[in-house]
Amino acid sequence: MEILIQVRAAAQQRLLFLPHALRQMLRPDRMIRGAEVRRVITEGEIIEDSPEDARGHSCLLLGYGDQDRPIHVVCVPRDDYLAIITAYLPDPQEWSGDFQKRVKK
Repeated sequence: MEILIQVRAAAQQRLLFLPHALRQMLRPDRMIRGAEVRRVITEGEIIEDSPEDARGHSCLLLGYGDQDRPIHVVCVPRDDYLAIITAYLPDPQEWSGDFQKRVKK
């Protein structure tokens, strides 16, 4: 996928954690480290591609952090950085068992 190549190239330059991402990562029930986000970006897979996103062509990545916990990262590649929109632990009630598809309610 072209967007994955763009994401990883932008991440090599710089990661920019937006305030919403930091708030979500630092919630006491999550405590997602920056290194975990970087691992999701370098090793994870795209599970949603959103070329029409108002923030720019974004995507949702699934990867695994410490203790193999699943982590979702929403990001937007820019020319000289990767904007991290949010990072969170997917809710098993809202996602399939492999955390790749949203469960319809």
